[in-house]
Parts: sequence; structure tokens; C-alpha cells
Amino acid sequence: MTSRTAATFAPPVMEARRWLEGAEMPPGRPLLNVSQAAPVDPPPEALRAEMARLVQEEPEVHLYGPVLGHPELRAEIARRWGAGYGGQIAAEQVAITAGCNQAFCAAIAALAGEGDEVILPTPWYFNHKMWLDMAGVAAVPLPTGAGLLPDPERAAALVTPRTRAIVLVTPNNPCGVEYPPELVMEFYALARSRGLVLILDETYRDFDVRTGPPHALFTDPDWPEAFVHLYSFSKAYRLTGHRTGALVASRTILAEAEKFLDTVAICAPQLGQRAALWGMRNLAQWLAGERAEILDRRAAIGDGMARLEDRGWRLHGVGAYFAWLEHPFEMPSDALAPALVREAGVLALPGTMFTPADDASGARALRIAYANVDRAGIDALFERLAALPFPLASAPGGH
Repeated sequence: MTSRTAATFAPPVMEARRWLEGAEMPPGRPLLNVSQAAPVDPPPEALRAEMARLVQEEPEVHLYGPVLGHPELRAEIARRWGAGYGGQIAAEQVAITAGCNQAFCAAIAALAGEGDEVILPTPWYFNHKMWLDMAGVAAVPLPTGAGLLPDPERAAALVTPRTRAIVLVTPNNPCGVEYPPELVMEFYALARSRGLVLILDETYRDFDVRTGPPHALFTDPDWPEAFVHLYSFSKAYRLTGHRTGALVASRTILAEAEKFLDTVAICAPQLGQRAALWGMRNLAQWLAGERAEILDRRAAIGDGMARLEDRGWRLHGVGAYFAWLEHPFEMPSDALAPALVREAGVLALPGTMFTPADDASGARALRIAYANVDRAGIDALFERLAALPFPLASAPGGH
């Protein structure tokens, strides 16, 4: 007997943390952890004060709430998303989930069954692949081309009678790439024409370099027929431990998702939901500062690449919290990444954690998550990568 969990791989971030066991960082060279995007700082002081008040004064934050989420938060999301994207969204088309990962799982549970297929551009977000494996749904890889952008025509060729959805993540995890609005609309048109659903994960939307709407999907009055939107409050307000995400979809899909949510967690944590609502209403200026800092770190990645390019490194994607780097070394990335801990005091994830086993591009890549390293940290990171003594591949940059 094989369990559902045995159908997939071990959690990559946990595997990477095990590389630190027994590792000693020499004086003056602290660990640079660029393996995970989750902010390590707590929520801003004003939000923590409000959360403390809620814990002390609002008994309902300690109780079960509605399965689909706090009514005020659902209504606030509907209003703000409608205004921001230029479309019509009803509160009844919004569900609150225990993080964006759960939003994805609930959407898949509502849309696909045993033996169905979902198209995932590669490199993919590994938790998406893990859940599809455990759900008995086949993840169909869609290799990305120049600029790490997926091709709708290649996607169309992968559609079969078992295909149920196409998943896009923008700004992308793991590659950082921001998908042009026109490209997103092409995928939406493809989904509609084939009777599929486009699932768009916008966890990192708040750190997009663009200031306008990242797409126009909600402007289509028929968007509920073929579009599901996912979002996370973890990054915007540093609520990672409070597990608060959002799922925007048709009432029909949410009715199915409600069954899943009720049996998995009953409801998203009440404290996180109330914190997200307060943040939306009170922290716009603070969030703008957070965005400016992340965009500055993104610029620092570009500024520092010259010293790595001279040594054969290539930057293929950067944005939001991530950079996708091609390394020049003979060893594959799944051997390089653990060696980086010992040799350079750097914890990063190998590209092999984001690609199918038969995709050679993963062996040439590293994902750098810079949410928790400032400009000085990025400078130190590049200095350490530039000094690595590993043997070079026979044709650097030509993989």
C-alpha cells in the first residue's frame, strides 16, 4: 500500500535546513540565508499592538469562524480588488484560507479529481507540484522559454480531455519574472476556449515593479467562468505564522472549496484574519515602504551581477523576492547548494527543487530569495559567490 504523501517528495525548505546541521560559520562570516521567501521580521509594531488588543478584548478571535472567512474581510477584499483591477467582485466570491498554499489546495480540490491534469509552467513552485501529486492529479510541465515566460501555444498543445486548469504565478516564484498583462490574457483566452480554469497565484503582487493593474482579468464580466485568483497576506503584513490567504472564484467553485476547507481547518485563524483586515485599512503607507525596500534589493541584484558575469554566472529572472541564477560550475545544483553552506556560508535552493527530474536546466540554476537580505547582504552574497573555487563546466554559460 502506498500513501498519498509517498507520491511526492520531501519538503524542500526542510531538506535545505538539514544542510546546516553540524555546519559552523567562521567568525566574521555569518550565514546568509537566501533559501526562503517568508519574512523573518515580525509584523509592524502598530499591527502587533492591534493584535494584542484583539487577543485581550475580542473573545471571538479565539473561536471558530465562518468556513469561508470573516465577512468584513471578504467584503474589504472584494471592494479593494474590484477598485484596483477595475472589475466587479462580490464578497460572496471571496474566501479566506489558512495561507495561500491552502487556497491553491482548495481550488484544486474543487476543480480536479483522480487522474485529471493541471498544466504547470516550469520552473514550478514546488508546493504546487507536491499537492497535485498527493491529490492524484498529474502535473503537466510547461517549459518556459526566453525570459522564463510560458508560451500559450505550447500550453495549448498540452491540453487533453483530462486537463482541468492552467496555473500561473506572477510575480513568479521561483524565478521572480513578472508576466506581461497581455500574456496573462492570452492564457485566460486559452482557458476559456478549452473549458478550463486559469488559476493565477499573485502572492507577491504587492512587490511588483509595475504600479498599475498587473492584468485585466477582472474587467471581463464573465471572469468567474474561467478564472481563480490566489493571494497571501503573509508577505504584505508579515503574517506568515498566522496563515491568512485569499481565494477569489465563482460561487460554484467556492461552494466546493468550502467542503475542503471545512474538513481541513474549519476556518482560517481568526486573529490573522482580523490582523489582515486592520492592515488593509491602516498600513498602506507602511506597505509602500516595504515595497520600496524590496524593489531596491531587486535593483541591487542587477547592480551586483557584473562581478558574477565575469565568472560565468547568468541572471535569468529577478523580481518580487526572487532571483533565478545560472551557475557556471561542473557540479549540478543539487550538489552545489549543500556545498555552498560549507564553502561560503550561503543557504540557497537548487534549481532541481523546482523542475522535473528530466529537466537539465534545474541542474544549472540556483534560486536566490532576497526578502531577508538588504543591499549589504546582497553585496556580501555576490562577493562569496564570486570567490567560489569549484571546477567550472566545460562550456560556461552555454548550457
